[in-house]
This record gives sequence, structure tokens and C-alpha cells, in this order.
Amino acid sequence: MSIRIKTLGELKDSNWKSKKIKDELRDNLIKNKKNKIDIFSDIHGYNDTVIPDLERAILSKHDINFLGLRGQAKTKIARKLVELLDEYIPIIDGSVLNDDPYSPISFYGKDLIRKEGDNTPITWIHKSSRFSEKLATPDVTVPDLIGDVDPIKAASLKLSFSDHQVINYGLIPRSNRCIFVINEIPDLQPRIQVSLFNILQENDIQIRGFNFRMPLDIQFIFTANPEDYTNRGNIVTPLKDRIGSQILTHYPKSIEISKKITSQEIKVGDEIKEKIYVPNIAKDLIEQLAFEARNYEFVDIKSGVSARLTISAFEYMMATAERRMYTNGDINTTIRLSDFISIIPAVNGKLELVYEGEQEGSYIVVLNLIGKTIKSVFNKIFPVISEIKKDKKSENPYAKILKWFEKNKLNINNDISDKEYSDLLVSVDGLQEFVKNHLPKIEEKEFKFYMEFLLHGISENSLISKKYTSTSVDFKDLISDIFSAQQKQN
Repeated sequence: MSIRIKTLGELKDSNWKSKKIKDELRDNLIKNKKNKIDIFSDIHGYNDTVIPDLERAILSKHDINFLGLRGQAKTKIARKLVELLDEYIPIIDGSVLNDDPYSPISFYGKDLIRKEGDNTPITWIHKSSRFSEKLATPDVTVPDLIGDVDPIKAASLKLSFSDHQVINYGLIPRSNRCIFVINEIPDLQPRIQVSLFNILQENDIQIRGFNFRMPLDIQFIFTANPEDYTNRGNIVTPLKDRIGSQILTHYPKSIEISKKITSQEIKVGDEIKEKIYVPNIAKDLIEQLAFEARNYEFVDIKSGVSARLTISAFEYMMATAERRMYTNGDINTTIRLSDFISIIPAVNGKLELVYEGEQEGSYIVVLNLIGKTIKSVFNKIFPVISEIKKDKKSENPYAKILKWFEKNKLNINNDISDKEYSDLLVSVDGLQEFVKNHLPKIEEKEFKFYMEFLLHGISENSLISKKYTSTSVDFKDLISDIFSAQQKQN
């Protein structure tokens, strides 16, 4: 359709046909399915769950509620639906309600057509302008969403409060022929939720006790946390009854899916990516941290652990390596395990702790989580230490490394140069040999990461002791560390 058409008469001559927005979404979805076009290609992990449910809801022409914990791409999916709208649609020029030229709903639109007829001016709006979004908060009012009567206008025009001309329309009427999203709908006060009943079912609005017949054409999308999990409120039952489909979202079900999401969403410049090499195991650790947090006893599972945790953690890990690179005057570097451990400030604010966790302290909780993460990934790569301890007949493969720590200790400063870092790790007898024997195919750039990772892994399995300071980590023999601690107490 040519957007050069400027009048109602020209529009009629063009054979343009009006569509309801739900029909528009449905028809374009069908067209995309037939042409193998996937607008949700950057939404990972939902191909077999959420997306099929969403497509069925669109085909059913339902209003939709996405129900899930924070950081599950609910709003991201809602915004993607704009791509299912027609590129341009015509509206009556000057209409605040995006009036369909064939069937206007506002007093302004009806009056203009009555006066101008086929000469009624029209304009075209792009699909990007047909999306409205409102974050629900307890202070949202009915006038904000629906509208209110302007008493000054009523008095000056000598009109009744029930006249269309005296209404100042709210967000919802102004979103006519658009997708309208209300995020976190349980946060809306019940009386505000009630104001949506008529719009969803009867196609009229009520302002100051006056009913205005207004067949709004809107695709409603709501998002909410599971109501049993929120302390803020619930979706009132009659409103839930009027929402056509409720779709459950979820967190990524595998490390690989989680890695795809993080890689897509991180805000790290290409220049930095070229200078800082990230071993694949470092990416695994970042994602495993979120999986561990979602099952950790000190973290409130009802609040959820957002995918934003891994994104922020990855960005912070990169920034740590970047800072060290500049400090040492290097032109490039490789992520170290100490860079992963440094992510505590990026993770702290992303976790809601239960009472026991609050008592423990957020820093300790995150540090323990990092330890659990290292141990979990370590047991997938290297010989499991708990099984070695049970097998009394077999030789301990870590014996050579442990023997070195009987007479030596290792201090790794976070900011030392790559060469100093390498020399320290190589100085540990048996460490380099162990990694080579068990991981013969790893890239040279990743080798030192695995060496330090091995030290942290055997420490988490209580074979050597580990102590963090603000600038470094100390590794030493476990027994001697226990004795020294006892001597200090005495």
C-alpha cells in the first residue's frame, strides 16, 4: 500500500481493507510460518515451550499474560510482536486515538468525516509507533490508564460530563490499534485492575461513572511474576478470567542456551573482545553460577535469579581483565580464574537472600556460590576427588601437587602481568604436567586458566587451603594452615 495516499477518497479507490489488530497479527504470523520467517530467532531456549504457546495464542486472537520470574525475557518477547504488524496503517490525520478512516471511534474522527467526506485527510503510521508500554506501580491511577473528564473544557463548551469532547484520554485509548503492554500487572492496585474489565470484555470505558461506548482495537500483553511468589499483590480473578491465554516462561534449561543469551546481550565492544581472550570454561563458569544460585539454600527461589546476573557478571569479568591489561601496559590478555572470582560486586545486587542468607552476609553467600560453581565444573573435567578418597588402592593423581604444597605456598596477585602469572603457576611442581595429561587438546591460550582452575578445584575439595585477600589469593598446605590457625588462637 502506498503511503502517498492522503485522503479518504484515495484510500477507498486503492481497495485498502481495514483489519483488527488481532487479525493483523494472526495473518502476518501465518504468512511468516509459510515463508519460514522466524521473528523470535534471538529468543533462545523457548523454541519448544513458550514460542509455540505464544503462536497458538496469536492464532486464537487472545490477549496474553506472560507469567514467570524476573529475567525470563517476558518484555523482550512482547516487544518482538511489533514485527508481526503491517508496515504502515492509515489513520485520520490529527486523531489522538489513531482512528481507522473507515470506522472512527473518536468524536473528532467522526465529526471530521461528517464535514469533509472523501476529502478527510489521512496520514500513515509505522508499526514501530504502534507499541505502548506501562510499568505497573502502586501509584498508577485510572486517569493515567483510561482518562478523565476535563471540567474546564466542559464548562467553556457548555457540555455535559458525559460528552466525548470533554475527555482527556489516558494511555489505553491512545493505544488504539496498537500493542499495549502492562508490565508486572500484580503491582496495580485491585481497583485499577477492575477498570480494565470493560475494556477487555465489553469494549467500553467508564470515566467518572459515565460509560462511553468505545470499541477499542488493542492487543493487550501483560507480564507478571507467579502470584504466589510476589509480596506486592495478585491479579484479581475476574481480570485473569478475561485474559485469553496465560503463558508460563522459564529460565534456560542448559548451559549452552544460557551462553547464547549472555553472548547476545552483553555490552562489550568488538575492540575489547579482540584484545581479551575468553576461555570457553570461563563462560561455562559464569552460566553455572546462575544455575547454582537458583538451587542455593540461602537464595530466595521465589524471587528467581535473573538472566541479567550472568550478563552483568560477564561484563564485570571482562572489565577486570581490561583494567589489569591497562595497568600492566599490555596490548592483550587472557581471562584468568581470578577475573571470574572478582565478579562479586556484579552479582551481589542480583540475589534476593532468605533470612539465613542475610545473616550470613551477601559477600560470603556469593563467595560460597563461586566455590560451589568451581567445584561443580571441576568434577566434570578432572578426576572426582571424593571417589579417589574412597578408593584406597589407587594412587592419588593429585599427590605430586599436594607434596609441593607441603613445603611451599603460592600467592597469586590479581594484577600481576601475564608473564609473572605464568611463572607462578609453572613453579608448582606437577601442576603443568597434570593439566597436559588430562586435557591434551586444550588451546595454548587456555592452558594457564586450567592450571589455576585446578588449584581452586582441589582447594574446594579440601586438599589444600585457600584464602582470599582484597588483591590476591593464597594457596598453602591444608594441615599446616590448620596448625597455624590453632597457634594464633592459643
